[in-house]
Amino acid sequence: MQNNPFSLEGKTILITGASSGIGREVAISTSKMGAKVIITGRNEERLKSTFNDLLGDGHILLSADLTQEEDITKLVNSISQINGVVHCAGILQPFPIKFIQKKQIDTMFNINYYSAVLLSSKLLKQKKVLEKASLVFVTSISGTHQPYFGGALYAGSKAAIEAFSKGLALENSGQKIRSNCISPGMIRTPIFDEFIGYISVDDNVKAYEKNYPLGFGEPVDVANAAIYLLSDASKWVTGSTIIMDGGLMVR
Repeated sequence: MQNNPFSLEGKTILITGASSGIGREVAISTSKMGAKVIITGRNEERLKSTFNDLLGDGHILLSADLTQEEDITKLVNSISQINGVVHCAGILQPFPIKFIQKKQIDTMFNINYYSAVLLSSKLLKQKKVLEKASLVFVTSISGTHQPYFGGALYAGSKAAIEAFSKGLALENSGQKIRSNCISPGMIRTPIFDEFIGYISVDDNVKAYEKNYPLGFGEPVDVANAAIYLLSDASKWVTGSTIIMDGGLMVR
């Protein structure tokens, strides 16, 4: 893979939320591209399953609850310098605006926003992020483009991350550290299954998928975009958001 601009050989990549869904696939796919992978998540049993599917040697498993600042500190202290991060940790909890209370805001933002912000801050402060590194945040098209009923809190947390990423890109450009977001539409993950549960009727699901000219996405689609942003092929890309929606917004 010496002449492959998408190769991750020689790079160490930290991936949050690696126990399932997009995070799991990003971990597996980046390991196939030659990266040394550090995976973290709250569910240690599922995290071990991801770890067992990684290709190559030298990978590290570090269980952590990123809603707890002490766990973030322990995680940062446990790793050496890295060439990239992919923040995949997140939750989806539809909630009508008129019933929102502070506890719902705290639950959503603790994992979808605060964890990524605090982890990024501590990694940079302790100089764990190498020059020319790439930070990638998985957001959602609901954040700034495609709102849905009951999704105001979720969308708000993802929009906040996109704004944070732009600031991060600007502040760290001197070290050629890049920051970008991947903004997917519906991807077939456990969170997808949870969302579909609210639709409930199979005919409704099929009707909803027709809004996507290319159909629903798969975790590997997002993983491939993450590989691009982590690799040297994207060395001139920062402060950007890649929309991946199977053509939804074209309609």
